[in-house]
Amino acid sequence: MDSTNVSGSGLFRRTSASARPAPSPAMMLRADIDPPPQPRRAMQTLAFVVIVLLACLQFLPATHVRDPADPLRNWIPLDPNRSQPISIRPRVDDNEDGSAAVAEQDKETRRWQLFSWTDCLDLRVLTVLANSTLSSSRYPDNIFFHFFVPENEDEKLSYYKLKVLLPYSNLEITGVKKIKEKLKSHTSKVELLQPMFPEILPLVIPSTNKFLYVSPNIIIKGKVEELFGMDLGAYAIAAAEDCSKRLGDIVDMHDLKTIQRTAEKSWVSEKPYDKDACLPDFNILLLDPRRLEKNLIDAISWWSNVLDVKTQRVNPIHPAVVLSIYGKYLKLPASWKLNYPSSTETENENNVLPFDGPMKVCSENTVQQQRSNHGNLWNKYITPNFDAVLSHSN
Repeated sequence: MDSTNVSGSGLFRRTSASARPAPSPAMMLRADIDPPPQPRRAMQTLAFVVIVLLACLQFLPATHVRDPADPLRNWIPLDPNRSQPISIRPRVDDNEDGSAAVAEQDKETRRWQLFSWTDCLDLRVLTVLANSTLSSSRYPDNIFFHFFVPENEDEKLSYYKLKVLLPYSNLEITGVKKIKEKLKSHTSKVELLQPMFPEILPLVIPSTNKFLYVSPNIIIKGKVEELFGMDLGAYAIAAAEDCSKRLGDIVDMHDLKTIQRTAEKSWVSEKPYDKDACLPDFNILLLDPRRLEKNLIDAISWWSNVLDVKTQRVNPIHPAVVLSIYGKYLKLPASWKLNYPSSTETENENNVLPFDGPMKVCSENTVQQQRSNHGNLWNKYITPNFDAVLSHSN
């Protein structure tokens, strides 16, 4: 019998450690995890080739660049044949001081100029216009407001009152007399153009850069930087279309055909005028004064004379202005047209809304009673305390 068994009792006794067989060296070290898989050599080669190709792409010539002075970070095509670097900023003359000129260019590039004019000064309306524009923009520090006011108003007092509500805004208030003097340099028929002065004013603003001209009694809910980022192409003016009235509604088409057939002027269209053409909405205009036709004011004056339009304004825009820029302006998206919303849903979709608060109504020499309030949207951009300050007569 084996020595490990106990005879008679059926019990076993434990084998001593010395009696157990010694494990083999291969059994003494056993890995707790499986060894890592061996990568395929083809995949290693492919990964190496991809990395080398990406590295080689860095040596290809650049096709587009970004101007660091552009807050919208637009891509600009790079022309290798140019001797000067491409930039959205105007070119610096060689005879200017380099550092000073570059600094001035950077300043002008970041400046989005917004002009407006009112013949009845109501600082409450201008405040809502400015505050709504700044509140809707992602870059409010880049917006500069230029407000033209009647000649008999105190410009400094109006400026200080606006600064009470908008202390960090960029504001400038100027008498409209400067614009009228500028208009005299374009034509001697200033009195003839007086009825259409609201439309002519943005065309004679002394600016060298693209700017935005807006009606004072509106609320801007869209981002104006979208407009400044637009490429006007060959156009000097951009405006939304107002199809509530057509060309045939404000002009006698029979007379217009006769004028077109007999007149030999460069501003008369060679193609037939469309009586169903929509009118431009002059509540918001994007202009590049460097591209405006030099004879534009002469064209407006000529059209006003041959049409013999009454001085009383019965249309939203003067027919002479419509015909002078017929087919010569870029159409803005419909969302930038002034709309009168009938529901909250429509209101949220529009970028331009009418001022719905109390407004001062002026006649030639007196100020009439203010209109009653018709809405509450304007209250979002002005507080009652400041409204009490601004409502005082200047």
